[in-house]
Amino acid sequence: MNIKRTAPLLLAVVLAAPLTAQAVEYTTIQQDKSNIAFGYKQMGVGMQGHFKKFSAQLNFDPAKPAAAKAQLDVNLASIDTGSAEANEQVADKDWFNTKQYPNARFVSSAIKPLGGNRFQVDGKLTIKGRTQTVGTVATMTPQGAQAAFDGAFTIKRADFAIGEGDWKDFGTVANEIQIKFHLLARAK
Repeated sequence: MNIKRTAPLLLAVVLAAPLTAQAVEYTTIQQDKSNIAFGYKQMGVGMQGHFKKFSAQLNFDPAKPAAAKAQLDVNLASIDTGSAEANEQVADKDWFNTKQYPNARFVSSAIKPLGGNRFQVDGKLTIKGRTQTVGTVATMTPQGAQAAFDGAFTIKRADFAIGEGDWKDFGTVANEIQIKFHLLARAK
């Protein structure tokens, strides 16, 4: 082993080690590059929409997922179903009742690593004053000083009293609603 040749390489490795060992904590959600969408069936036909306004708080260090926290608040009146008439209708009392319940909220309770940049995220989802435990697998895709978090989960609208009165029947609008999210976060 030639010490004169390996010494500079060894020095470079030692000096670079603290840089690679630094923790990265993602905290700032870029709302203009993030989205929350939903899909459901109406009379057997697949429908989609999204919410235009939401806020998110995130403290996520991939090296310490058990200490991570996430909270997401969705402005329900910002729904976009693709139809102005439908948007107004779902804001009414029988659907989201946005005058009394303007926001939906998700608060994480546990985040566990699954391997391969995948994490089990469990928490409480509150819509119209009703809270249910939900879980999803979120995939984190690092992108330099940013990371994308993508996932999906299904809720039952009856669990949250979404669609009351004449809309309780699942023959017109299915009970299952799939929620999809794409959140782009910056490291602090």
